Order: sequence, then structure tokens, then C-alpha cells
Amino acid sequence: MGKYIAHPLIKVDKIESRLYQQLLAADVLKKGNSMIVAPTALGKTIVAALVAADRLNRYKGSKVLVLAPSKPLVIQHEESFRDFLTITATSLTGAIKTDDRKKRWQESQVICATPQTVESDLLNNRYTLKDVSLLVFDECHRGVGSYAYVYLAGRYLQEAKNPLILGLTASPGSDKDKIKSVCDNLFIQEVMIKGEKDPDVSPYFNPVEIEWVRVKMGEEMEKIKTHLDKALKHRLKMLKSMEVIPTISVSKKDLLRARNKVQNRIARSTTPPKECYKAISLLVAAFNVQHALELLETQGIKTLQEYFKRLKKKNTKAARGLMVDADFGPAVTLTRKALEKGVEHPKLDKLIKILTKELKNEGARVIVFTQYRDTLELIHKSCLKEGINAVKFFGQGKRNGEKGLTQKEQKEIIKGFRKGVYEVLLSTSVAEEGIDIPAVDLVVMYEPVPSEIRMIQRRGRTGRKESGRMMVLITEKTRDEAYYWSSVHKERKMQEELGKTALLDNLELNSGNLVDMNKDSALNSIKENSKLIEKQDRPLIYADSREINSRVLRELDKLDVQVKIKPLAVADYQISEEVAIERKTASDFVSSIKDQRLNKQAKEMVEEFNKPLLILEGDNLYSGFINPNSIRGALSAVALDFGIPIIPTRSPGDTAALIRRIAIREQMHNRPEIQVRTDKKPLTLWEQQLYVVESLPGIGPVNARKLMEEFGSVKEIFNASIEDLQRVDGIGKKIARNIKKVVDSSFKKINKDPEQSLIK
Repeated sequence: MGKYIAHPLIKVDKIESRLYQQLLAADVLKKGNSMIVAPTALGKTIVAALVAADRLNRYKGSKVLVLAPSKPLVIQHEESFRDFLTITATSLTGAIKTDDRKKRWQESQVICATPQTVESDLLNNRYTLKDVSLLVFDECHRGVGSYAYVYLAGRYLQEAKNPLILGLTASPGSDKDKIKSVCDNLFIQEVMIKGEKDPDVSPYFNPVEIEWVRVKMGEEMEKIKTHLDKALKHRLKMLKSMEVIPTISVSKKDLLRARNKVQNRIARSTTPPKECYKAISLLVAAFNVQHALELLETQGIKTLQEYFKRLKKKNTKAARGLMVDADFGPAVTLTRKALEKGVEHPKLDKLIKILTKELKNEGARVIVFTQYRDTLELIHKSCLKEGINAVKFFGQGKRNGEKGLTQKEQKEIIKGFRKGVYEVLLSTSVAEEGIDIPAVDLVVMYEPVPSEIRMIQRRGRTGRKESGRMMVLITEKTRDEAYYWSSVHKERKMQEELGKTALLDNLELNSGNLVDMNKDSALNSIKENSKLIEKQDRPLIYADSREINSRVLRELDKLDVQVKIKPLAVADYQISEEVAIERKTASDFVSSIKDQRLNKQAKEMVEEFNKPLLILEGDNLYSGFINPNSIRGALSAVALDFGIPIIPTRSPGDTAALIRRIAIREQMHNRPEIQVRTDKKPLTLWEQQLYVVESLPGIGPVNARKLMEEFGSVKEIFNASIEDLQRVDGIGKKIARNIKKVVDSSFKKINKDPEQSLIK
């Protein structure tokens, strides 16, 4: 029996003593904020548990926060920390009620959570990060752009008394700039790398054997491909002749760049030439044909047919033109006929043969990854038809009418797969990251993916207990081959970027003054603007609950603004009784024109507030597929017809600074009580009467109408006795007493407080 780690907070005989894990944990505790890069299954979670045990033991009464990008992974971490440590551990996700989340936070030492949930709770002031002595970012390569990890890292260093950050990943990416960006965003100054060839790791590492399984497209699919190739080539030639693209050998990225170029030309011209709109239509059609080719080559007939059905429903010039095209039309017809004949991609038959052979081994477990749910459904039906005990595993989002899996359902599926209830797990990308499925003998990729991160994540699902195997299904002479080699090249480049001898120089990291530098640089950045208002009252801003994922709220939080999040009936932000702000990004403004929301929202703003404002954020207003004159007309209508001022901003940070400035201006003297509009004003006398009656305890729209019909006026309802009120059907003794209590009780003055002044 091997040796186990002894520690006051580590359960006896629970964590095997592995030198490399102990050294990694010791380095984190010594050097400060760190990222650990190591292959899946080498125990990065155990390193986090070792660091957590030390921090909790050193800082009595502190907490450890472990963040993970998905709910199944959060639950897995909760179970792992409970299993390893003698502490109280819990999980926080959006599926848990807010009051329960507050209670769990207060009562637990280790909290495992999705970053979006913690971000929402912090913005709503449900708890703070003050006592968190360790913050773990699992799959920390996600810490770029507007992902919640970025905000939480800054907030943590601002609030925590004893901060320490630990990032975990198997694959930070192949781009040096992205790796550096992750380090900067998460305030990481030390990168520790462990590979399978390291002497202290190799005894514990099980190599993964990768096998390419090549298939050839059948005759029917070749015919469809020929028609689609011709349809695409025809449109690319037209685009080249219009000088929109330089050559017909283009990628999706090339077409996107070309589209942006045409859109910019449209935006700059008051009367764009018709050729611009023709080019846009051709580009959209080219995108559609390229996607159809990808589905045909990598997925199969059924998936392609489902795409054609969705395309037919689109009422766009590009879609209508494709359906009557001399080449695209026959491709659609041939696909339908092939499906009727039972023709499918040869990958499907090959996959079934692989699974049948593998499952002859007693207790075998297999994961099959595919990119599309349509394909997942097809594989699942084929498995059941062949007597293969397979289960579908996908995300919580709804796709094409099919509901996503709930968190509970996902957990039960993983549990059933681990125990052998299912032999084959058919999964989309949701099972790529971190989910602990230790007994997998084989991973099958239905198609390669051009991402080194996703390839590494998928490969890491096998080889945990013993040597692993992965098979990659590749259709010859198609983009399958290009995608595979792209991922291989990117992974090789990533390994070069993470070379231990050059890493610190490449990333310009300096661990010498790590902790002080982290803390100071973070606080200097975060508090830069808040210094300007140290002598002022913090302005109060009410934000609509639908803005919770907006970067504006994060920026307001950095500016030391009091933000209260409530469901607002009108507008995104309310500053005072008179001032409310509707914030729209450029793309949202264009969308609101298309779906006719803009006029309705402007009308409601004018009706509800004396001083409504529209903030228009971003500089790409004319980059969508809509005539610039339509946008100009909408802007004119908002400003002239409705009299709503339009204020442009460059970014979420700029928007937040403007909202704060408006709030200071409105509230700079004695702050007035803000009557928050959670409902719209009634428009008619009859509606106003019902509105007043509905405000009484226990009274909804139905009973309000009954009371008005019985007593004839609001005054008579207020003057009615408890016995009189009970004559109305639906009004019992308890409700009647509560009504009289509200009507007859004296008003007790309270101290002004923004929370107390809120109309619930």
C-alpha cells in the first residue's frame, strides 16, 4: 500500500503521497498567484485540495472558493473536496434559490460554484470575498474577454484580506498573447508546467494511443458534394469579379473579413451602390453553402437534411436564391432522396462496428464526442437499434425544440455511466472539460475539431487508470483532414510556447515580488476612478435584473457605485424619480428595429419618466444586414418623435462612467427617495382603480375586479368593514383583516434609506 498525506484537514488515507503534487502545492504557497498546466488525470484538483487545506488551517475561519465553468463540474468539485478534506463543502449554481445560496456561503468552508452565479450574488451584495483565502479558477484558460473569471479576479484582490489565486488547466492555448492575457487577467505571475515526460510524473502517466480511422464518402454523397461545390464556386467567382475577395480559395475567416469590408462601405455612404447589397447576399449564400458542405463531409445525410429544412424556413433573399439555384436545389433533392433510401455517412456504420467490438470486453466504457445534437440523436438511435446501451449527454440549452438536460439529469447520467448502467456516453462538448469519468477505455471523436484545447480535453477523458485509446473518424479528402492537422499544429505550437526554459521570458512574468505586485497593481487599477469620489456620497443606481450579465454592472461596481438589482418594468437603469436609461449596444439597437421593439420601448419610456435617456454603446452601428437609412430613420424617430436624447458611448466602461456621472448630478444634494418602477403606470382611470386595489394584501387582478364590482369605488372598499369585505367571493377572514390593517393603521416615519424607500 502506498503512502498517504497526513494533515489536520486531510482525511486519513485519502490522498496518495505523490511528490510532484506536493511540490506543486508547496510552490503555490511559497510563490503566490500561480497557474498549473498539466495533462488531465495528473491530479490538479488534488493540488488545489492540498493548497486549500493549508490556507484553511493557516487562516482560521476563512473560506476557499473553487470556480468551474459548468454545473456538472461544480458538483464534481464539491464531491471531491468533501471526499478529501475534513471540512464543510457546498455548491452554488443558478439552480439554487438566492436565500439558500446566502446560507450555504455563510455555513461552508469550501464553496464550489459557477462564476456567473458568484458574480450575480456579489453584484447583489449577498456576500463578499473578504474572508476567501484561496480562489481557484478551474479551466482557467477561459479567463479572457468578458468571461466572469476576469471580473471576479479583480474583485477578489480588492476585497480579500489574505488573497491567493490558483489557476488550473490542461490546455492554455497555442497563442502566446492569449496565454499572457490569461495571466494578466487573473493576476497570475507564476506558471508551473508538468508534462507526461517529467521524471516525477511519468510513473503515474498513462499514455494515450491515437488511431486515425479513415472512411470514404459513398457515391450518393459524392454527387451531393459535387453540386454544393459548384454552387459555392459560382458565388465565389462572382464575389471575386466584384473585387470583394481576391481569390476563390477562401476560408470562413476570409469571407467574414470581406463581409465587414462591404458593410463598412455601406455605412460610409448615404446612398450605397446596389452592388454592395448584392455582395452581402452572395456572402451570406456562400456561408450557407460552406456550412452545408461541412455537415455533409463531417456529419452525414440526416444532419444535412435537418439544416436544409431550417434554411427553407428563412425568409431571406440569400436562402430563397439558394433553393432555386441550379446546383444547390438538386443537392437538396438528392439529400432528401438519399435519406429516404436510408443512406448515411459511412462514419456511422464504422462507429457502430467499433462500439460493437469494444463492448465485447466485459465492463468496457466508451465516450463518443460529436459536435452537433442532430448527429448525437442519429448516433443514439443507431446504437439502440443495434442493442448498444448508450445514453445522450448534452448541455442545458434548448436546441431545435429539444429541451436541454437539467443539472440533476446530467449528474444522474454521469453517475449511471460510472456505475455501468450505460456502456456508451454520447456527448457534445459539454463533457470535454474536467468531468471525472475515470473508467473510460476508449474515446471516439466522430469528427476532428480545429482546436488544440478541445482535442486535449477530449483526449484527457481516457487513460486515467491505465493506458488509454482514442479513435478519430476522418473522411478522406475533406475538411476533416484539415481540422485534424490544424489541431495537431496548434497543440505543437502550444507546447513550444510553454517550454519551461523560455516561458517566463516569453510572458514577461516576474515572480520576485509576486504577492505585493498582484495586490498593488490590482488595487491601483480597480480603485483608480473611485478615488475621485471618496469625499462624495456613493450614488445609488437601480439596474434591471436582465442586465445581470452586462459588463456595465461590473464596471459600475469598480466605480464604487451602489447598485441595486431589481426587475424594472421600463428601462435598464433608473437614476431618480424622473430619470431612466435604456442602454443598447449597436447590435441590439439594430435588432430592436427589426423586431419592432424600439418604438414600443421609446413609447413606454416617455409615458413612465419625465427625463428618459437612450445610451447607444459601440461604434459598429452600421455593420449589420440592414439599410443604413433605416438606422438613421430610427435614430431620428427616437430623438424627434419621442424627444428622447441619445448619448453615444464607446464601451461598457464608458457607459458605466456616464451612468455614474448622471447619478451624481441627480443625487448630489439630499438624495430623494427613488420610487422604483417595477410595474408600468396604468393609463386609464379604470386601470388606476384596479392598480390601487391590487396593491392591497392578498388581492390579485381577479379579486380586485370583484371588489370594485361589489363596492363601486375605491373609497367604499377602504371604508368597508371586515364583515362587508367577506361578502365578496374569494375574500376570507384573514385577507379581510389584513386589508383593514393596512387601511386603518397609522404611518410610522422611518429613517431614509435607499433599501427602505424601495417600493417592492
